[in-house]
Amino acid sequence: MNADQREQVRSNAKYLREVRPIDPDEIHEYVDGQPHPAAVKQVLRESAVDLGLVEREDGTFKPVDEEPLSTAFHGVEAFPVEHGRLLEDMLVERYGAGWPDGDSGDRLRERIRAIKDDYYHQRDVAYDAETALAYAVYHLPDYYAVAQYVLADLIRDGLLPKRLRVLDVGAGVGGPALGLHDLLPEDALVDYHAVEPSDAADVLEAMLAETGRNVYPTIHRETAESFDPAALIEGESGGGSDEDDRAGFDLILFSNVLSELDDPESVVRRYTDALAPDGTIVGLAPADRNTAIGLREVERAVADRGPLAIYGPTVRLWPGVTPADDCWSFDVKPDIEVPAFQRRLDEGDPGESGLDGPERRDGEFVNADVQYAYTFLRRDGRRRVDFTPDDSRVARFADSDDHVTDRLNYYAAKLSHDLSEGGNDLFRVGDGSQQVDHFAVLTEESTLNADLRAADYGDVLSFENVLVLWNDDEEAYNLVVDGETVVDRVPV
Repeated sequence: MNADQREQVRSNAKYLREVRPIDPDEIHEYVDGQPHPAAVKQVLRESAVDLGLVEREDGTFKPVDEEPLSTAFHGVEAFPVEHGRLLEDMLVERYGAGWPDGDSGDRLRERIRAIKDDYYHQRDVAYDAETALAYAVYHLPDYYAVAQYVLADLIRDGLLPKRLRVLDVGAGVGGPALGLHDLLPEDALVDYHAVEPSDAADVLEAMLAETGRNVYPTIHRETAESFDPAALIEGESGGGSDEDDRAGFDLILFSNVLSELDDPESVVRRYTDALAPDGTIVGLAPADRNTAIGLREVERAVADRGPLAIYGPTVRLWPGVTPADDCWSFDVKPDIEVPAFQRRLDEGDPGESGLDGPERRDGEFVNADVQYAYTFLRRDGRRRVDFTPDDSRVARFADSDDHVTDRLNYYAAKLSHDLSEGGNDLFRVGDGSQQVDHFAVLTEESTLNADLRAADYGDVLSFENVLVLWNDDEEAYNLVVDGETVVDRVPV
């Protein structure tokens, strides 16, 4: 189909979208030469992002609804079998049907060990084809689950539109991309761009081939530092057309990549220029101490010096002050079922390479935990709980040293699950002004303080009549929640 015919298809689609569903069988009659309806449909698909069209199950097109996304989400029990089969197909193609056994299984297990050791010691990981597959076996399921939990929070808060533009920086083997895809309704329109320079992009490309008809993926095989996100919002690579005047990405995702960058703060700042005015930057990191604290350091740096503000979960309730604790804070969700491909690798027979040494442990290559640190950053200054406490009634954590042994009122976000090891329930809390760690200790539960235990990670709580003590062993303040303390969730 020539350029003139393509423009005729687009012009007819622009007219008909205001009248009725756009049917390729109808449009082809209005185009010079009456090209085949299949050719018309292909032009409509290629123009769908610019024109804001979603393809329906019957093959017709309609305008995407201009409204926030909504979806039913009840947690993640398992990594979808169909995604697991696709990964196994790649493993079989490379190694054969016996990929978990022999030398191939040994090499994959050794790569997983090396990846974990490199992350623990904060060394760079080089992703060749074999490392990418090993990484996918071990991390694809839990990263999929993490993305679903985090993005479901944004959807619940009405922060993602049905006409969704996504930039996935350091997209890896596709866990977040698949999680996003499976979370969305069929009538959402997704312009998805991935930035991934390594051989992990080959796994990602195969995974994206299975996404739905209204997801339009593009992979940019460049590093996060060298890629220019501004090009995508200037009309050079989709978006920014005459029909689509939205500016920037609704979601920019940095998933488990910030710790691998030499200067993550400057990278996040540069990508902020490509963020829509009401868009969200999401940072994700594993729950281990180094990467979780590193995420907080980046979050605080870009929030302290602008132009981004923290939407959650580490709210800043007091203007003019910034936190200085290390804030090793992460969320925990129920374990997912162990995928069959992880179990097969974990139980695989060793080969003759000697790589699978005597230190091998049962369950070493199974990864069903869902634990992660995250941050939501926005340009518009919006916060999940948007209020400033009255300092005549409520104290700041920054001033806790002046109030040891006093009973006070505070507002603070719950920033951990129970951290105790058999004693009183213990929760990290923060109000954005803390200079050292603060923990709420539940010594006597009652109906008046039950919200402390029941609250979700990131919920903001009001504490009334809580006892402030200094814990010399932990060098932290304990807020003792007893029978005289009232704890209530602050409505969002």
